[in-house]
Amino acid sequence: MLKMHPKLDDNDLFLRLFHKGIKAQWSVEDVTWDDPLQFDSQQARSLARLLSPVYLGEQSAMIGASVALPQMAMAGQTSAQLYLSSFLMDEARHFEVLTRLYTRLESEPLQIRELPTMLRYHNRLRQGDRIDWVWGILISDIFAKNFYQQFSRSQPEALFGKLSLRILQDESRHQAFAENYLKQMIPSLSVDRVRVLQEMKDELMDIMDTMYGRLNDDAMRLGLDGREFLDELRAEIEYKAKRIGLDGNLSSDDEGSGTVRKVFQGLSSNVFQKASDLTSKFEALWPSRCDTCFVALLCRSRLLQTACS
Repeated sequence: MLKMHPKLDDNDLFLRLFHKGIKAQWSVEDVTWDDPLQFDSQQARSLARLLSPVYLGEQSAMIGASVALPQMAMAGQTSAQLYLSSFLMDEARHFEVLTRLYTRLESEPLQIRELPTMLRYHNRLRQGDRIDWVWGILISDIFAKNFYQQFSRSQPEALFGKLSLRILQDESRHQAFAENYLKQMIPSLSVDRVRVLQEMKDELMDIMDTMYGRLNDDAMRLGLDGREFLDELRAEIEYKAKRIGLDGNLSSDDEGSGTVRKVFQGLSSNVFQKASDLTSKFEALWPSRCDTCFVALLCRSRLLQTACS
């Protein structure tokens, strides 16, 4: 439910990330576009091709955030809603900066007809509700972060190296938001719902494998090992999946978690949100997965009574 006069907690992580985003804004006017490229013409074309999925990902994130933001507002997630407003500005800036970079490279990004798997990637990021979208954004941002890091480290004085460093500072906030948002939301999801998120991860990784398999020659021209890049990417995404609770060891009756989650799934969205807001204050209990035990269900029912009284 939309909150007309929400209470804002200065210690709320999402609110702190929102404030950091406000203070860290920059624009194309802050970029020294005359900085050297340090690429020959063939390498510039290869970068333009390799950058294409990342470029599309930035645009997809901008479009997807405009859909997820009202969902968070209607769920009463005010601080997440505020943060996402700064996220939109970040993605719009990245999209504009990369568009101008293509002009400097004197090259064009790949078109969908040249690499149709990019359309699958774009469409998969746009499917589902706000939880699916945040999970897709976390995966996409890890992908982008690893890509930009290659150049911020290898070409710190070159144009794209400097641009990459600027974008990485934004991406670090994006990842912090996505990871913590999912940590809050995943414990309340049904086993089947969690399985959908796991399948989404596998689908996106398969699409990335296909895309960059087709671009391996371009990667080699820039001194990048495409296979090593994708292996490291997969390892980091699997690590993040475990951190947020997608550990891959699910069954519908595992330690009673399916039963408990089904009970919670039956709550109205308003009551469920109030319960989530209250129980999110007990973050220290999450590692033990207390949300899956029967005693925790009784505790939560008391919290629900208080929230709804």
